[in-house]
Amino acid sequence: MSENYSAEQIKAVSGIEHVRLRPAMYIGDVSERGLHHLVWEILDNAVDEAMAGYANKIKVELLSENVVSIEDNGRGIPVDVHPQLKKPAVEIIFTHLGAGGKFSKEVYKYSGGLHGVGATVVNALSKFTEVIVKRDGKEFKQVYEKGMTKSPLIFLRNISEKNTGTKVTFEPDNEIFEITKFDPSKIEKRLKELAFLNPGVKFIFRDHVHGIEKEFFYKEGIKALVKEITPKDLIFEPLYLKVEEKGVIIEVSFSYNDSYSETIESFVNNIKTPGHGTHVLAFKNALVKAVNKVLSSMKVEKEMKEGFTYEDLKEGLVLVVSAKVPDPQFEGQTKDKLGNSEVKKMDKLIMEELIKIFQKKKDILRKIAEKALEAKRAREAAKRAKQLVRRKSFLDNLNLPGKLTDCVERDNTKTELFIVEGDSAGGTAKQARDKKFQAVLPLRGKILNVEKSSLSKILNNEEVKTLIQAIGTGIRDNFNYENRRYGKIIIMTDADVDGSHIRALLLTLFYNLMRPLIEKGHIFIALPPLYRLKKGNEIIYVLDDKELEKIKKKILNEKGINNLLLSQIFEFDELVKSLKISYEAIDIIINSNNLEELKKNLREKSIEFKEYYEFIEIEGETFNKEDLFNSFLFERLRHLYKEIKKQLPIVIKEKDQEIKLENIYSLAEDLSKIALKDYEVQRYKGLGEMNADQLWETTMNPKTRKIKQVTIEDALEADKMIRALMGEDTKKRKEIIFEEAYKANLDI
Repeated sequence: MSENYSAEQIKAVSGIEHVRLRPAMYIGDVSERGLHHLVWEILDNAVDEAMAGYANKIKVELLSENVVSIEDNGRGIPVDVHPQLKKPAVEIIFTHLGAGGKFSKEVYKYSGGLHGVGATVVNALSKFTEVIVKRDGKEFKQVYEKGMTKSPLIFLRNISEKNTGTKVTFEPDNEIFEITKFDPSKIEKRLKELAFLNPGVKFIFRDHVHGIEKEFFYKEGIKALVKEITPKDLIFEPLYLKVEEKGVIIEVSFSYNDSYSETIESFVNNIKTPGHGTHVLAFKNALVKAVNKVLSSMKVEKEMKEGFTYEDLKEGLVLVVSAKVPDPQFEGQTKDKLGNSEVKKMDKLIMEELIKIFQKKKDILRKIAEKALEAKRAREAAKRAKQLVRRKSFLDNLNLPGKLTDCVERDNTKTELFIVEGDSAGGTAKQARDKKFQAVLPLRGKILNVEKSSLSKILNNEEVKTLIQAIGTGIRDNFNYENRRYGKIIIMTDADVDGSHIRALLLTLFYNLMRPLIEKGHIFIALPPLYRLKKGNEIIYVLDDKELEKIKKKILNEKGINNLLLSQIFEFDELVKSLKISYEAIDIIINSNNLEELKKNLREKSIEFKEYYEFIEIEGETFNKEDLFNSFLFERLRHLYKEIKKQLPIVIKEKDQEIKLENIYSLAEDLSKIALKDYEVQRYKGLGEMNADQLWETTMNPKTRKIKQVTIEDALEADKMIRALMGEDTKKRKEIIFEEAYKANLDI
């Protein structure tokens, strides 16, 4: 160690530098989750304008797979020069950490963003950011790169004084993020959620990559969200109440369905709180007190007058709680759980409102009580029943399910259980495992959907019973965390439709019956590779197509082709495929100067381009045709085409020969063949195609495998999907199938 430790050794970095050096400190991580966090930050700023009463329309456009824009019709970010920093306010907001209106309660009473650093963080982690501001009858633009100002604030044009707002467009930096491809379903889901939470605001989503446009506007607000989060029929129309005290507002809407589990979605200042917190706890306490108080004065069964606990009242509860808190205190960096103690004390106000509702709607209270009584009787019967087998000594293994191939280790912090799809893959997994600490449990076929089943039915199902016995904790009220038999429970299924369905059913089971295992981070999903590349004795396992593209780029880099050109070629290829049009049609697009000229050129070749011409006409019903023609989608196509054309032909020297590539439309395929020509490429369709050594090396060996830890949000999404796909609501099921179809990756 150097003894010369002085001020010279201390490196001071600016705010922007620090964000780029330590992005996880600001957005959680640099995976897909962190990538979408950038969208949420700018979107939250737009919603804050709406919450303050200045905006009623918010539009998000996915311009390409990795470029997004968010626009609101609020006041527009101030552009006047800051008195101290001598720069336009908008520039300060996007380039200085801790600069923004959220520090002043005069500007935003309730705020969901990163409290003044969100815009700067997004800018710092993006290749480019463009901000367009409309205010005071003028339109301005400024561009930034990697957090730094690229151009001065430019006046664009005079506009109507009524035309105000802010539009932010950005592209995440691929030097920072592992993946820069946005998931449209995540964006759509968030906008839909925000529309429920902000009933006076219209949210528009335009996905130019897949040609989809949707609008979300719900007059009923969170009452409509209660109906949305359960595909089952509700026992009664959702009830609604709102209370306010010392600046804190809590909105609640709830109903019941005929399921055996609770469904809760909670929010604080429009931010989802998967861990719930004091706002949800306030409602739970209030519900118990209000139900018991009003029932005590009604003519009901004696058992009902004895009172209910929340455990009795939660079965079938469908609940949405949305809180507005001026100074929210969250537990954990990711705003998972609200911790404000003053919010919990609002249970008295909520109870008073509930009592008023139940006194007016005694028929509804009776339905709630009947449901709770059924749950209470079942719970008490379950307590009297013998708990499922738990491991206390080696001899207890005699009572474990015969399918389970257990491990030697007894320390549950070191053990792993692999839940495997089918006996065949199970057999391979048993050969592959390290028997010291890895156990294998094969399950045959699709397990029971526990969401639709009573406790007695669950306990009579062999596959579910086998799983519960193997894990050892018991379920629901009899759950005992200390009796878990494994530190990691890893779901290992094929990467096909059936495998995905089984995985979702298992997540639903854990979510409904053994939720603490998810909350405490014990449930994982195995990520087996999609490809195996073999070159002599060298073997590379590749997780997915994105990882394969990185490998191809690395090989082609060594052959003298730069990364920027390769990214352009592969993006161009994906764009052409997503448009589903012929190469000749692209030439017409590139060479047409306006929509009329494009249509004329297409009409002249109506037979060859009929499909594409109809595509424009169909989309014209949704998109303004001029907007479509002048959209980022076509602009990006033109730009990529021209940039790639400039660098043609591409010449690659291969040993004694020279390969010249000139056809822009086959470049991606030709380069892929060149990159992988020395490799034997195998694409796995399932775990059964691997031998034991391969399965160990790729999926089970802790040193080389890839596994994903399951969060409550993951399980909740799986639970919702299973309910929709296996529920009685056929309309909902069709909607999901059609909406998800384009994402499917099927091996047929």
